[in-house]
Amino acid sequence: MSKTRIKTYDRIIQESLKLFNEQGERSITTNHIAAHLGISPGNLYYHFRNKEEIVYQIFIMYREFINQRLAVPEDRKMTVDDLVNYLDTAFLAMWQFRFMFYDLPGLLARNPQMQSEYHQFVNTELKNILGEHFREFIRLGLLKMDEEDIEAVSINIWLVVKFWFAFEQTSRPKAPITEESGHRGVLQVLALLKPYVQPEYMHAFRSLYERHTTQKTS
Repeated sequence: MSKTRIKTYDRIIQESLKLFNEQGERSITTNHIAAHLGISPGNLYYHFRNKEEIVYQIFIMYREFINQRLAVPEDRKMTVDDLVNYLDTAFLAMWQFRFMFYDLPGLLARNPQMQSEYHQFVNTELKNILGEHFREFIRLGLLKMDEEDIEAVSINIWLVVKFWFAFEQTSRPKAPITEESGHRGVLQVLALLKPYVQPEYMHAFRSLYERHTTQKTS
């Protein structure tokens, strides 16, 4: 594969992600993408047979982002700062790839390859990542939670993160979706975690809450 092809290939993915986020995936066609990039439709089809292939590659980017940024460290013990990273990364991923979650069922229905791999990702990779994080936070003493509650709480958090921007769209129909929306989502997740935070870590927890409250209102 030539350097020119790699560059064009990557540009198509990056600019498509931008267009999908700004205008919605359903309203953007391959012709729109080609025109935005200043290339011919034939040039685009040289790299991707259809829009679904572009969407699939964006999903691969999202999956790699989650796996890399949320991997439990193997060379050190986790700290309270890892909870900050956990939440910031989750909402940063949702922000950067937000178009995928505005109409996820419809998106998956139009993209069978992505549908299969998305379900595999959620039911194995993501489930394991969330479970590992909670067990580490419990071992750290940050949280006190029974083993049987870990899956239910982690699923509740995932649901809030996954659908937060869609919720913001419906609850604030006249307001644009911004990164500030993500801070409101973090506060919602913190409310789910608060009953499990141990007293000795409550000060750090409140500092985290206040940080996102300040960013939400700034």
